[in-house]
Order: sequence, then structure tokens, then C-alpha cells
Amino acid sequence: MSAPLLEVKNLSVRFGASTVVDDVSFSIAPGEKFALVGESGSGKSVSSLTVLRLNQDAHYGGAILLDGADILQKSERQMQQVRGKDVAMIFQEPMTALNPLFSIGNQIAEVLMRHEGINAKQAALRTVELLEKTGIPEPARRALAYPHELSGGQRQRAMIAMALACKPKLLIADEPTTALDVTIQMQILELLNQLQRDENMAVLLISHDLNLVRHFADRVGVMEKGKLVEAASTEELFANPQQPYTKKLLQSRPQRSVAEVAPDAGVVLQAEQLRCTYKIKQGWFGKRLFQAVDGVDLRLRRGETLGIVGESGSGKSTLGMALLRLSGARVEGEVRFEGQPLAAAFSSQLRAMRSRMQVVFQDPYASLSPRRTVEQIVGEGLALHHPDLGTAQQRRKIADALAEVGLPDSVLERYPHEFSGGQRQRIAIARALVLQPELLLLDEPTSALDVTVQQQVLQLLSELQRRHGLAYLFITHDLAVVRAMAHQVLVMKDGKVVEAGAAGEVLQRPRHGYTQRLLAAASYAADAAG
Repeated sequence: MSAPLLEVKNLSVRFGASTVVDDVSFSIAPGEKFALVGESGSGKSVSSLTVLRLNQDAHYGGAILLDGADILQKSERQMQQVRGKDVAMIFQEPMTALNPLFSIGNQIAEVLMRHEGINAKQAALRTVELLEKTGIPEPARRALAYPHELSGGQRQRAMIAMALACKPKLLIADEPTTALDVTIQMQILELLNQLQRDENMAVLLISHDLNLVRHFADRVGVMEKGKLVEAASTEELFANPQQPYTKKLLQSRPQRSVAEVAPDAGVVLQAEQLRCTYKIKQGWFGKRLFQAVDGVDLRLRRGETLGIVGESGSGKSTLGMALLRLSGARVEGEVRFEGQPLAAAFSSQLRAMRSRMQVVFQDPYASLSPRRTVEQIVGEGLALHHPDLGTAQQRRKIADALAEVGLPDSVLERYPHEFSGGQRQRIAIARALVLQPELLLLDEPTSALDVTVQQQVLQLLSELQRRHGLAYLFITHDLAVVRAMAHQVLVMKDGKVVEAGAAGEVLQRPRHGYTQRLLAAASYAADAAG
């Protein structure tokens, strides 16, 4: 056995009086792929950031040995030589990690000039080679592009190119595929595998995606509440987990739990030949039309879930917003809510309708105002749609809505930052439920959540649907979630519905090549792991 490249010994990380990583030890050999898994707050990301000393205002204990030298004892100047050259990092969200004011090429070239000591011309040539190696089309042209001009997958490839610029010994990948569609996830995973083999580079992967970990990693460490509770080879850990927490993680996959729709269930929402068109600037003064949704038909009954799936840019979120008349696009075609045409509704009629159709957004961190209490957030719709209610009546309805999602009324005076991600999403659902709607638009409501919390939220949504006969428009790129929740499925590509039908039929016997590719990408990690 060769000496470890990275050896973490009894690491502790403290912020003020709070210890978030407690006595953690693990090692990574040269060329090895090691994964840290766990829920949000388990300490896995803090542990990885500590390897590069990127935690602000943190107090450290223990040791982190890189090639035998203790990272925690190095000066900040010495760490600047380690970062990017010996150890590089890929972050979860490339749009926040990349500088929006500089081109992709300039950002990669900066790393090369700083650590390799080469001139700008040499760095530019090397940058194009790196972008080509990571599979970005037209690399010379893309090097001149700014982050906002690239797709999510291309931005992540650019981040990988930047991380690999100086051929680091260790690559830290912190949730590198979480924000990406299933097909792009598969491509990025294959790219990391190939580059790791070519460069014999060690990888520390941080993830809550157990399928990805199962396919990618050689060994896995499981973290819970700041402690490393279990570590083993990937094959051994998935086949024979020892700790109850590990078993809970492995069992936390979406389970189908939906009630049959009554044969006589009324139609809540219906659309015929729906089209959405945006005007996009072209050049200094020109504009062109972009067809985001093109000729979509659908029907949603009471107590039914319609899953709308597709990659980013397929038009699924635009379709959802257009159905509720929340889109800024020009909308054509007919949409009826409980038999009433939305296009013909006056503003007062539309406001009354909107009290019966509500939205739960993807990110519970961004969709709740940090300056309002839970009572104010959940009660906002009541104040708008039922101003006649007294304070005591409003508070009773708010408390009832919170009880529906499993939260006590003791949270009324607290603020969003005091809650976990799963609790915040429950608050967002309570905000929608307080008006007793017939229709919920759920736009990626679980993609920002850990696997165990995701399962809890899906179970809650299923229970609420049974209890109240709610109709769900469920927009997602996670086909496992669609399989667990949907009665009917629409598959969208380039604004069009390419396949539609009962969930079991579409997901088990897809007819369209695009649907087949989506399903193949979604099951890639699990299938590859056997």
C-alpha cells in the first residue's frame, strides 16, 4: 500500500461555540476516489472546505496531512500555492463560483499564469486545449464567452477545466451534478471518471446522491451530525451497511404512494394548443421571437398528479407559469380552470381564481422572505384574499395549515433562517395550503433537499392529496420522483410534448427516443453499479 496522499486526523472545526466537525479521520490514496455522504448539516462540505482552509472564522483541531505536510500549520501565503496547484475544487453551482465579469478563457488562463508562470499567449492556447478536453464544443469560441452565455452543463465543464489546469494531485468535487439535468449529470460523471483515470488524480466527492456515489467512488465515508459514523469500500457499504443512519440513507429513495383517481373526478385544469412566445433581443436594436412552448394539450383531474419532465430549456417551467397566467410571455391557446377560461377573466376574477391555484417553488431558501416571521409568510395570502378575517381567525387558519404539514404553532414567531431545508419547504407548502386551493403547481419542490428530507416531503404531498383531493402539476427533472408521484406524465423537448400518457406506461415502455435517453441517463448510476 502506498502512503496516503491526504490524511485527515482527528479533525474538528468550530465556529464560535458550535462544533460542526468532531474528531473526523479518513485518508485518500493517490489516484483513489473517496466520497463523503450525509444530509445537510452533517459536516461533509465543511470537512472538504477545510482541506483548502476556505472556512471563514473557523477554529481547527487535529491535522490534515497532504503529502505528509500539515495543511492546518501552513501560512496563508503557503496555502495560496496549494490551492489550484496541488488541490483544486469544483463547486456545486458554477454560476456563483465563476466571475460574471470575465470570460471563461480569462478565468482559466489566470490560474495557469499564476501557478505555471507562463505568458498570456501560452495560457490562452492551453485554455482552449483544456476546454476541448472537457468536451465543450467550439472551445476557441467558448473561451471568449461569459458564464451567462453558457448552459449549465457547459459552465460545469468550464469549472472542471479550470480545476484541472495545473494537474492537481487531489480534486475536491462538492455536489458537482446536483443542479444539472439527468443527461448532463451522466455526461459530467463520465467526464470526471475519464479525467481521473487519465491523470491518476485522487478525488474527494461530496454528495447526497447515493446512485452517483455508488457508481463513482472506490470508498465511502458517511457523516452524521459532524461525525464520521461509518467508512468502507463502496461495494461493502452498499451491500452490508453497519450503522442505522447509513441504512436510513440507503433506504431513503422515493417510494410510490399515490391514491387512484376517482373515475368521476372533475377536470380542474385543461389546456388546448397552448403556445408561449418570448421576444429576445438580437444585436443592438433587433429582436427575434422564441417559441418556448409550442402547441401543448393537457388535462388534469381532481386528485391527480401530472408530472412534466424534460431537460433545462425544454419549456416545462414556462408551461407551468403560463397555465396559471404568471408568465411574461405572449400566451396563445385556451386554458380553462374549473371550466372557466383564464384568458377572458378580468383582474378581479383572476385574483379570485388564484386563491384556488397556488405555487410551491424549488428553493425553500430563496422563496421565503428572511425578514418575515412564519406567521406573516403563511398568512400573506389570507390578508390578500380574505381581508375580512379577524386577527384571531387568521392565526387559527395559519396554525391549522402548519399542523397539516407537521409543524407546531410554536414556530409562528420564528424566521426562515431558524429552520432546516425540509422545514422551510413545509412552511412553503403551508403558505400554499392556507387558502385551501384545488391546484398546486410544484416546480422542482424536492431537488434542493437531501434524500431523507425529499422522501418526507413527497410522503407529505401524497398524504395531502389524499386528504383534500388536490390536483398537482409536478415539474421536475428527477424521474425517480415522477415515478413515485405521478398518475400521468408529459415529456417535453424544445417546447413540444414528445410523449404523454399514464406514468407506468411512459416510464416502463417509452416510445420516443428522447424519453428513452432520459430514462437511460436517470438509471445510469444504479445500472452501472449492478
